[in-house]
Amino acid sequence: MAPALLAACESRAPRPAGGATPSTLYFMGPQPGPDRAFAPVTNPFEGSQAARVTGRRLFLWYNCTGCHGMHGGGGMGPSLRDESWLYGGSDGAIFASISEGRREGMPAWGSKLPRDQIWQIVTYIKSMRTPNEPDAP
Repeated sequence: MAPALLAACESRAPRPAGGATPSTLYFMGPQPGPDRAFAPVTNPFEGSQAARVTGRRLFLWYNCTGCHGMHGGGGMGPSLRDESWLYGGSDGAIFASISEGRREGMPAWGSKLPRDQIWQIVTYIKSMRTPNEPDAP
């Protein structure tokens, strides 16, 4: 019965652009785009130097460097240092990218990391290319 139920769910799911299938979205979460706006959110650590330093430590500890490079300059994953962001560069959009993942290879960390740690990583990422960046390249 389970395969029939799964097939029924997949047939009703909308088909996103870009070749992703509904089964892909079950693992990656909803994807932002022109039809999905982010609700305004406030980063609880915005402006905190301690959060930027902790975020840098977490960026290294969770091996974000494996895809985004030692200082977020890119590699297998996109650069986090530039001004052009496919899914948006606001605090809320970056939080969503980390927690929900992205279909081109970004894993979803929302079920693995506490929200505070994700916000601290966001705070570090937002500090890139600024005088407040900890351990700047």
